[in-house]
Amino acid sequence: MIIEVILVFIASYLSGSIPFGLIFSKVFLNQDIRNIGSKNIGATNVLRTGNKIIAGLTLIFDISKGIIPVLITKEHFVDLIYLSSLAAFLGHIFPFWLKFKGGKGVATYLGIIFILSLELGIIFCISWVLISVITKYSSLSSILSSLI
Repeated sequence: MIIEVILVFIASYLSGSIPFGLIFSKVFLNQDIRNIGSKNIGATNVLRTGNKIIAGLTLIFDISKGIIPVLITKEHFVDLIYLSSLAAFLGHIFPFWLKFKGGKGVATYLGIIFILSLELGIIFCISWVLISVITKYSSLSSILSSLI
């Protein structure tokens, strides 16, 4: 059992720690996203470059970092699904190859929520959009949607 725990944690963490925002901004924009805006690697900061396509691509891939490892764990090691969720989330926030300085983890969290509960994922998205339209602040929308 300990081997499965270690395997799930490491695989989920590594999946979560892939810095898609950094990769896409370097490959497609020839910029280091860590030198722009909030200086983190997430989709919201990539949007600050002005390229909505790259920001959308980052968002999709960051969501997938929560979906893929948790879905695989759910299929093969159902008892470890919450460990996988946590490891993927922590991987995005604290990627070891970026000196533990990643994104805020909202998109990865969203991917995790959708695997754990489709209904909660939908509630999160609806509340995020409503709060974002009202306040115009992505971070506030993320915090309040998580609380909801």
